[in-house]
Amino acid sequence: MSDRIFGVVGLLLALGYAWAALTIEESFLSDAVGPKAFPLIIAAVLGLASIAVIAKPDAAPEWPSLMRFLEVGAAIVVMILYAIFLPELGFVIATALAATYLTWRLGTRPISSVVSGCLTSAGIYAVFHLVLGLSLAKGPLGF
Repeated sequence: MSDRIFGVVGLLLALGYAWAALTIEESFLSDAVGPKAFPLIIAAVLGLASIAVIAKPDAAPEWPSLMRFLEVGAAIVVMILYAIFLPELGFVIATALAATYLTWRLGTRPISSVVSGCLTSAGIYAVFHLVLGLSLAKGPLGF
Protein backbone atom coordinates (compact mmCIF):
# COMPACT_ATOMS: atom_id res chain seq x y z
CA MET A 1 0.00 0.00 0.00
CA SER A 2 2.80 2.44 0.85
CA ASP A 3 4.32 2.04 -2.62
CA ARG A 4 1.03 3.00 -4.22
CA ILE A 5 0.79 6.08 -2.01
CA PHE A 6 4.35 6.97 -3.01
CA GLY A 7 3.43 6.44 -6.68
CA VAL A 8 0.37 8.68 -6.39
CA VAL A 9 2.46 11.40 -4.71
CA GLY A 10 5.03 11.09 -7.52
CA LEU A 11 2.30 11.28 -10.15
CA LEU A 12 0.82 14.40 -8.54
CA LEU A 13 4.30 15.92 -8.39
CA ALA A 14 4.82 15.13 -12.08
CA LEU A 15 1.49 16.72 -12.99
CA GLY A 16 2.31 19.82 -10.94
CA TYR A 17 5.75 20.03 -12.52
CA ALA A 18 4.26 19.71 -16.01
CA TRP A 19 1.70 22.41 -15.23
CA ALA A 20 4.45 24.71 -13.94
CA ALA A 21 6.52 24.03 -17.06
CA LEU A 22 3.58 24.91 -19.30
CA THR A 23 3.26 28.30 -17.58
CA ILE A 24 6.81 29.31 -18.58
CA GLU A 25 6.63 32.33 -20.82
CA GLU A 26 8.59 31.99 -24.02
CA SER A 27 10.58 34.81 -25.53
CA PHE A 28 10.24 35.53 -29.21
CA LEU A 29 14.01 34.92 -29.39
CA SER A 30 13.92 31.39 -27.95
CA ASP A 31 15.27 28.43 -29.87
CA ALA A 32 13.13 25.86 -31.67
CA VAL A 33 12.85 23.57 -28.65
CA GLY A 34 12.05 26.33 -26.17
CA PRO A 35 12.40 26.46 -22.40
CA LYS A 36 9.48 24.11 -21.74
CA ALA A 37 10.93 20.97 -23.33
CA PHE A 38 13.38 19.84 -20.64
CA PRO A 39 10.97 20.30 -17.70
CA LEU A 40 8.24 18.48 -19.63
CA ILE A 41 10.61 15.57 -20.31
CA ILE A 42 11.43 15.37 -16.59
CA ALA A 43 7.71 15.47 -15.74
CA ALA A 44 7.00 12.69 -18.26
CA VAL A 45 9.74 10.43 -16.90
CA LEU A 46 8.60 11.05 -13.30
CA GLY A 47 4.99 10.39 -14.31
CA LEU A 48 5.83 7.14 -16.10
CA ALA A 49 7.97 5.93 -13.18
CA SER A 50 5.17 6.77 -10.76
CA ILE A 51 2.62 4.89 -12.86
CA ALA A 52 4.96 1.88 -12.87
CA VAL A 53 5.16 2.01 -9.05
CA ILE A 54 1.37 2.28 -8.80
CA ALA A 55 0.82 -0.60 -11.23
CA LYS A 56 3.37 -2.97 -9.68
CA PRO A 57 4.11 -2.12 -6.05
CA ASP A 58 6.60 -4.04 -3.94
CA ALA A 59 4.83 -6.81 -2.02
CA ALA A 60 6.78 -6.22 1.21
CA PRO A 61 8.56 -2.86 1.10
CA GLU A 62 11.32 -2.21 3.61
CA TRP A 63 11.30 1.28 5.02
CA PRO A 64 14.62 2.89 5.87
CA SER A 65 15.60 3.61 9.44
CA LEU A 66 15.02 6.95 11.13
CA MET A 67 18.68 7.87 10.55
CA ARG A 68 18.26 7.37 6.80
CA PHE A 69 15.18 9.61 6.80
CA LEU A 70 17.21 12.25 8.66
CA GLU A 71 20.00 11.96 6.08
CA VAL A 72 17.47 12.44 3.28
CA GLY A 73 16.06 15.44 5.16
CA ALA A 74 19.57 16.89 5.50
CA ALA A 75 20.15 16.43 1.77
CA ILE A 76 16.90 18.27 1.06
CA VAL A 77 18.01 21.11 3.35
CA VAL A 78 21.34 21.27 1.49
CA MET A 79 19.53 21.55 -1.85
CA ILE A 80 17.27 24.31 -0.50
CA LEU A 81 20.32 26.17 0.83
CA TYR A 82 21.98 25.64 -2.55
CA ALA A 83 19.07 27.39 -4.28
CA ILE A 84 19.12 30.22 -1.72
CA PHE A 85 22.87 30.87 -1.83
CA LEU A 86 23.40 30.25 -5.55
CA PRO A 87 22.95 33.93 -6.52
CA GLU A 88 25.32 35.15 -3.77
CA LEU A 89 28.03 32.49 -3.98
CA GLY A 90 27.79 31.83 -7.70
CA PHE A 91 27.40 28.55 -9.52
CA VAL A 92 30.93 27.23 -9.08
CA ILE A 93 31.24 27.76 -5.31
CA ALA A 94 27.66 26.78 -4.43
CA THR A 95 27.81 23.66 -6.58
CA ALA A 96 31.19 22.65 -5.16
CA LEU A 97 29.86 22.97 -1.60
CA ALA A 98 26.63 21.08 -2.29
CA ALA A 99 28.38 18.33 -4.28
CA THR A 100 31.00 17.97 -1.55
CA TYR A 101 28.37 17.42 1.13
CA LEU A 102 26.28 15.06 -0.99
CA THR A 103 29.23 12.89 -2.05
CA TRP A 104 30.40 12.75 1.58
CA ARG A 105 26.96 11.54 2.69
CA LEU A 106 27.02 8.92 -0.07
CA GLY A 107 30.07 7.39 1.59
CA THR A 108 33.14 9.10 0.18
CA ARG A 109 35.95 10.06 2.55
CA PRO A 110 36.04 13.79 3.41
CA ILE A 111 39.12 14.68 1.34
CA SER A 112 37.81 12.69 -1.62
CA SER A 113 34.47 14.46 -1.24
CA VAL A 114 36.11 17.88 -1.47
CA VAL A 115 38.04 16.83 -4.59
CA SER A 116 34.95 15.25 -6.11
CA GLY A 117 32.78 18.28 -5.31
CA CYS A 118 35.28 20.69 -6.86
CA LEU A 119 35.78 18.55 -9.96
CA THR A 120 32.03 18.09 -10.37
CA SER A 121 31.47 21.83 -10.12
CA ALA A 122 34.28 22.62 -12.56
CA GLY A 123 33.10 19.96 -15.00
CA ILE A 124 29.51 21.13 -15.01
CA TYR A 125 30.66 24.75 -15.36
CA ALA A 126 32.87 23.82 -18.31
CA VAL A 127 30.10 21.95 -20.11
CA PHE A 128 27.23 24.35 -19.49
CA HIS A 129 29.03 27.70 -19.57
CA LEU A 130 32.13 27.25 -21.69
CA VAL A 131 30.87 24.66 -24.20
CA LEU A 132 27.13 25.35 -24.38
CA GLY A 133 27.39 29.07 -23.61
CA LEU A 134 24.67 29.08 -20.94
CA SER A 135 24.62 31.86 -18.39
CA LEU A 136 25.29 30.65 -14.85
CA ALA A 137 25.16 32.58 -11.58
CA LYS A 138 28.34 34.59 -11.09
CA GLY A 139 29.83 34.65 -7.65
CA PRO A 140 32.18 36.98 -5.83
CA LEU A 141 35.09 35.69 -7.94
CA GLY A 142 33.38 36.68 -11.20
CA PHE A 143 32.63 33.19 -12.52
